[in-house]
Amino acid sequence: MAEHPGGPADATLRLLREPRIAPSILSADFTRLGEQVGEVIAAGARVIHVDVMDGRFVAPITFGALMVEALADQVHAAGAILDVHLMIERPERYVADVARAGADSITVHVEATPHLHYALQAIRESGCSAGAAICPATPTSSLDEVAHELLDLALCMSVNPGWGGQEFIPWSLQKLARLRSGLPDHVAVEVDGGVHEATARSCVEAGANLLVTGSAVFGTPDPAAAYAAIAAAAGIG
Repeated sequence: MAEHPGGPADATLRLLREPRIAPSILSADFTRLGEQVGEVIAAGARVIHVDVMDGRFVAPITFGALMVEALADQVHAAGAILDVHLMIERPERYVADVARAGADSITVHVEATPHLHYALQAIRESGCSAGAAICPATPTSSLDEVAHELLDLALCMSVNPGWGGQEFIPWSLQKLARLRSGLPDHVAVEVDGGVHEATARSCVEAGANLLVTGSAVFGTPDPAAAYAAIAAAAGIG
């Protein structure tokens, strides 16, 4: 689905703005990654979330552009998109590589770059939709200066970034509501961390339309059934 270069594809923007569950491969079984991604796509997933971590901005090291490239053909052939979340220092240095690998949407952290405007501009110029993420202690106002011009997606971390399986921070619901009310209507609102059957509906009611969920899907014996259960709990068809 990626259409590089020339700005984000209309189909990507449409999927990002719809109510969606976005399974995160961080919790997948990497010996069966393609199979598990195929299972959740068959169950209805159209946004696959890829967490890239560098061991510096966050402690764990995960994977990079090669993993994006490995999934791109399978995901795009199914009419789905790759939503890449860069939890890395100076992410603007790696945007072009990730875009070339097949990313459709790239999100960088406000806290990870001194040049947020430049980073978002680089993402747009690479042909991807541009997202900015904020950690639990970062105010929503940090997005004010880029919200109207460059932002396609705002990601609210509802746990501290870096580790799967953390408990949802309850105050995130108020933060999501502030984020949604303070952003232009065209900007998607994504939430990441501690999202499962018991928290998904509250996130939607607070204003999120994209719900990232990792261990609650891929940490179960049947990822497709888990995906469907969370989507039903959130009221997402």
